[in-house]
Amino acid sequence: MTLEEKIAKAFGLKGDSWMRHANPWSVWTRFISLPFIILAVWSRLWIGWYCLIPILLLIVWIKINPTLFKKPKSFDNWGSKAVLGEKYWSERIKNRIPKHHKTPVLILTILQIIGAIVLIFGLWKLKIDWTITGTIIVYFAKMWFLDRMVWVFEDMAANTK
Repeated sequence: MTLEEKIAKAFGLKGDSWMRHANPWSVWTRFISLPFIILAVWSRLWIGWYCLIPILLLIVWIKINPTLFKKPKSFDNWGSKAVLGEKYWSERIKNRIPKHHKTPVLILTILQIIGAIVLIFGLWKLKIDWTITGTIIVYFAKMWFLDRMVWVFEDMAANTK
C-alpha cells in the first residue's frame, strides 16, 4: 500500500467516496481551507486558547469534506480530473502510471513539504513573511501537482480506451 493510499484511507476515500470527492465543490471548498486554518492558528494572538475551537472545526472539515458532496454529473472538469488522477497515483502499484510522471510528482511533493515547513515555522513564530512565503509555496506546488494529476488522469484514461 502506498503512502497516498494510506492517507486516502484516513480520509475515508475508497470506492464511491473517490467519486464524491471528485465533485468540484469538494475540490475547491477543501482547497480554499488553508487560509482559514492559517487565520485560526494566528488567532491565538487575539483569543488565546479559544483558537483551538476553529482549528478543530477546520480539521473536522478537512477530514469529512471528501465524502460530503454527491458524485458529479460529469467528470469533464479540471478539479474532477485532478482528484481522479490522484486516485490513479495513489493506486500506482496496482495501475502502472507512465514513468514520465514520477520525477515531477516527487519534485512537487518535496516543494509542498518545504512550503509546509516554512508555513508552520511562520505560524509558530508568528512571522508574517514566513507565513505568506510558505502559503505561496504550498499553493503553487499544490496547483502544479493537481495539474500533473489531471495529466495522469488523461494518460490513464487514454490507456484504457
